[in-house]
Amino acid sequence: MDTIKTIKGKRRARKLVLQALYQWLLSGMELTEIEAQFRVANDMQKVDAEYFCRLLYDIPANIAQIEAEFTPFLDRAIESLNPVELTVLRISSYELLFCPELPYRVVLDESVSLAKSFGSQDGHRYVNGVLNNLARKVRQIEISLMNG
Repeated sequence: MDTIKTIKGKRRARKLVLQALYQWLLSGMELTEIEAQFRVANDMQKVDAEYFCRLLYDIPANIAQIEAEFTPFLDRAIESLNPVELTVLRISSYELLFCPELPYRVVLDESVSLAKSFGSQDGHRYVNGVLNNLARKVRQIEISLMNG
């Protein structure tokens, strides 16, 4: 039961951090201000609030490295990406790079789910393709162990 609670808490944290980082991307507001707004506007009881804060602050802090990792797999300039899909790519790339405790398949599944919910019609396919390539690069050992 705890595992399901943990999974749901992280899923909710990702969903909120997508919205928070989208707001940050478009408004340039301070992250602390955005965090405060989200804590007031959302019931954080069922959210992994620690994970929410980790993503909210670590992604912008490591944005150059994160984008440098997934940019080679883009077929267009990063500036021309849909803001929602860019934000999903940032979150999931962060997880692939900095959260080895999360299986890569979980990261990919969660990214597709977020992109389907919030992105453009076929945006999830694009996000999935980019992240699949990134996973093959940064999670090579894990993937080879999974595939025998």
